[in-house]
Amino acid sequence: MRFPLLLAPVALAACAQPAPDPSPSGTPTDRVGPVAAPRDEPGAGQMRDNAVEPAATAASEERYLGRWVGVEGMYLNVTRREAGGVTLDMQWDLDHRGTFDGSVTAEGLRFMRDGVAETAVLGDGDQTGLKWLAGKKECLIVKPGEGYCRK
Repeated sequence: MRFPLLLAPVALAACAQPAPDPSPSGTPTDRVGPVAAPRDEPGAGQMRDNAVEPAATAASEERYLGRWVGVEGMYLNVTRREAGGVTLDMQWDLDHRGTFDGSVTAEGLRFMRDGVAETAVLGDGDQTGLKWLAGKKECLIVKPGEGYCRK
């Protein structure tokens, strides 16, 4: 008789959904979008939201925080915002520098730069396509030819 009572809180917690982000910043949220339930789960074939748990988001956010260094004076500083998400302060080429709001998602570090949605993904120096970063182990790659690595 106790077993069904113990499962009730677990079942209710599984149905809980995080509140929507009310920030007016327009940055992407941690919601990836609807995905199909695996075939062996109840409701197979139905769509459900794939939300990232807040604790998991905070843990993965830690991986991105700090200073990342590119080539020829390029850099990316990632700091936590009090309102949630992150702030990116970066110099991405010789003539362009800026500060942008971002968020950590399952795909990587998402942000809008000059009206273009960008995602910095974890990788290594060889994947940046930049010979000066070759051999580095912990890097962020925005696109070919734009990458930043830990020292």
